[in-house]
Amino acid sequence: MSLKHFIQITKPGIIFGNVLSVAGGFFLASKGHVDLAIFLAAMIGTSLVVASGCVFNNCIDRDIDLKMERTKNRVLVQGLISLEAALVYASILGIAGVALLYYVANPLAALFAVIGFVIYVGFYSLYLKRKSVHGTLVGSLSGAMPPVIGYVAVSNSFDMAALTLLVMFSLWQMPHSYAIAIFRFNDYLAASIPVLPVKRGIRVAKKHILLYILAFLVATLMLTFSGYAGMSYLAVAAAMGMYWLYMAWTGYKAVDDTVWARKLFVFSIFTITALSVMMSVDFKAPTELLLTYAH
Repeated sequence: MSLKHFIQITKPGIIFGNVLSVAGGFFLASKGHVDLAIFLAAMIGTSLVVASGCVFNNCIDRDIDLKMERTKNRVLVQGLISLEAALVYASILGIAGVALLYYVANPLAALFAVIGFVIYVGFYSLYLKRKSVHGTLVGSLSGAMPPVIGYVAVSNSFDMAALTLLVMFSLWQMPHSYAIAIFRFNDYLAASIPVLPVKRGIRVAKKHILLYILAFLVATLMLTFSGYAGMSYLAVAAAMGMYWLYMAWTGYKAVDDTVWARKLFVFSIFTITALSVMMSVDFKAPTELLLTYAH
């Protein structure tokens, strides 16, 4: 058991992606007034909870990971870390993360971390991933928690902006996940995971991808229309969303679905990264604050 293996089972790539969205939500709520302690608590606390969820997921998925080309060499499948050690490790990470959010940020941030964790480990990994075509939809809610945690860590309230972030990031997860399921089609088929492309066909999945991206595009613009983000954010959100929608539409004429789905997947990461960055820098300061400075 080496340190490298313990790092690998936390899925660092997933943690990094989530950290970006935590920062997006945090800076959107901070409006330029950054509390470093709360920022670090939100970033580190969320990362620890996400890492915990990923380790538990690795423990639960050992049998199906063995059947998939992409995952058959994972640490737990290979027996490089014992199941007992992994479960203890996952528990420590989760408790530390929730405690950090609870005591340094606020109980609301900790609550959303717990909700995200329960949805991902309890509902998605333990049951729905193997049983239902709707597993992706339920799982998408857990993926949308990090920006909400970042936001409520500052605001200490679940307002319209927090709701918009939840909807926006949930909707983003769907085409992103379906794209993976299309270019990893054979893996999901081999492991009998009932994702939409496998269960209902790639053509149906393409239609769903198009509709979800359209809904995502509308949701992203709501941050500006509700008065939380500025016009630069709106311009980037509209441009990225429209191009992603165009890419989805080209899927109907794609010669090779695998190549198309991989491109769509890569662009989904660019899109969400750009939006996380833009909401961090182009937030709207509330009018009351501006009026106070004017006097």
